[in-house]
Amino acid sequence: MSVTANIVKRIKYTPKGQPFSIDRFASAGSRAAVARTLSRLAASGELARLSRGIYMRPKLSFFAGNVRPSTESILRMIARNNREIIQVHGAEALRSFGLSTQMQIRPVFYTSGASRELKVGRAIVRLFHVSPEKLQHAGTKVGLALCALFYLGKAGVNDAVIASIKAKLDPSEFKQLVDSEIPAWMQVSFCKLT
Repeated sequence: MSVTANIVKRIKYTPKGQPFSIDRFASAGSRAAVARTLSRLAASGELARLSRGIYMRPKLSFFAGNVRPSTESILRMIARNNREIIQVHGAEALRSFGLSTQMQIRPVFYTSGASRELKVGRAIVRLFHVSPEKLQHAGTKVGLALCALFYLGKAGVNDAVIASIKAKLDPSEFKQLVDSEIPAWMQVSFCKLT
C-alpha cells in the first residue's frame, strides 16, 4: 500500500475537529513523504493545517461554520511533540482568577523551550522562555495561581490577592501551591494567611 493510501485510510478514522501531529504517521513512510501527503491533503481541503506539522479533519457546524480547536489544545500538542512545557501567561492567569479585566491582544504563553512566535491558524502566538519555577504545575489551577503571583511580583502581591486566589482553590490545591518551590517573599505572603 502506498504512503498516501495508508495515510488516507488512517485519517478516515480520525475524529473531525481533533488535532493530530505528523508524527502520528511516522510508520507510514519517510517523514518527507508523509509531509508531502499531508500537505497535498490540506491543499485539497481534506485536512486543515493548524500549525507546522499539526493538522485536523475539517469539522463544520451548522451554527459556527468551520470549527477549530482551541489555541491551547494546539499548543499542548506542539509542546508534547517538542517535549517542552507550555503555560498560560501571567496576565491571562490574573484574568482567570478575576484579579484583572485586561485581555491580551495577541496570545502569549510561557515555555520551557526557546522564545519564538508560532502561527496557529490565523493567529500569531508568542512563546516566552521562562525559568522552571514559573512552569511548575503547568496546566492546573495551581500553575495558574503561581503564574499570577509571579506576574504581580513582590510589590503587587498582598493579603487581598492571596485571599482571592485561596478562595478559588480547593484546600488541597492551596496546600500544593504553598508547598511549591517559591521565593521567600511569596512564602511570607502565604504565612500570613495559613
